[in-house]
Amino acid sequence: MPTPATPRRILIIRPSALGDVARTVPALPTLRRAFPDAQIDWLVQDTFADAIRHHPDLNAPVPFPRKRFGRVRKNPLLAAEISRWVTSHLKNQYDWVIDLQGLLRSGLLTWATKAPARIGFANAKEYAWLAYNRRHNIDPSMHTVDRMLALLAAENLEPDHDMQLYAGLDDHAWLDDWLEQHNLTNQPYACIAPTARWLCKCWPIDRFANIANRLIQSNAVAPRIVVLASPTERPLVQPLLDQLPDNAALLPQTTVGQMMAILSRTRILICNDSAPLHIAVGFDRPIVSIFGPTDPALVGPYRRDDCVIEPPNSTNTTNARRTGYRHRRDDQSLIAQVTTDTVWTKTLDQLTP
Repeated sequence: MPTPATPRRILIIRPSALGDVARTVPALPTLRRAFPDAQIDWLVQDTFADAIRHHPDLNAPVPFPRKRFGRVRKNPLLAAEISRWVTSHLKNQYDWVIDLQGLLRSGLLTWATKAPARIGFANAKEYAWLAYNRRHNIDPSMHTVDRMLALLAAENLEPDHDMQLYAGLDDHAWLDDWLEQHNLTNQPYACIAPTARWLCKCWPIDRFANIANRLIQSNAVAPRIVVLASPTERPLVQPLLDQLPDNAALLPQTTVGQMMAILSRTRILICNDSAPLHIAVGFDRPIVSIFGPTDPALVGPYRRDDCVIEPPNSTNTTNARRTGYRHRRDDQSLIAQVTTDTVWTKTLDQLTP
């Protein structure tokens, strides 16, 4: 089947993780400017669909039930359901499919579309490149956002670097009610996101407590701290909660959309390298982001170097210790080199108008 010069239906494939989905949004305005009349959809993990659902350049998310389909090894009967899902949602539905993840699963999903143009990285990992019929070698040392935009530029599309995210009206309405319930209406509040996927990316929790107490004692924000963590992460954040005054910490249980609404209005976010960081970038909020083994030059807040803190002498000692950090997931020794005074100084700087 010949590839149409002007695609009428385009699918972005970037299922996960939540932070990666948030920082992939420049692909939408880039594609929309090039093809204003095209149907532009996005295959995304179903639990993360709210991160992009309300973007004005998106026609529709294609929610991918990753958790359910991931059980196929234990329940082979799911294979037939997966096949029906692919036929219904992907196969022969699109002219262009662009894999911006470049891993085995996203490559298989790209291949399953049977699209005339299946676009991806020639140096994609896990042999995902085998799924593409239009491959481009893109420098892997680039920031991940620049690398995705470079893939689109290789298709002669002018990159648009707009990182703007959009929360839904219902999520903003929920936030209005929640703020009123907690006497925070019209008050500037601070958010702390002290968790991450792996412990090695987490600044020690007692230091987050130190910063939270300093914020409470300051006049820069309301004397209540919004702590962002999932219910399963409650044991990890409990030491922080224990070190704050009574009723000073708020731990809302939110959907992705509600968390986006909270971050869209926060006075400041203090966080590790995690999803809330990239969501806050999408709302152009003041941020202090603490990095340890991961490299902000590759995965940091896009074009927001002003908000990054790294361990001392990072250019000399950190690079060697970053190699293989995935095998030392519980090792906090590197990120623990960042002091509370350093974070507080950066916090005051970010709070300065």
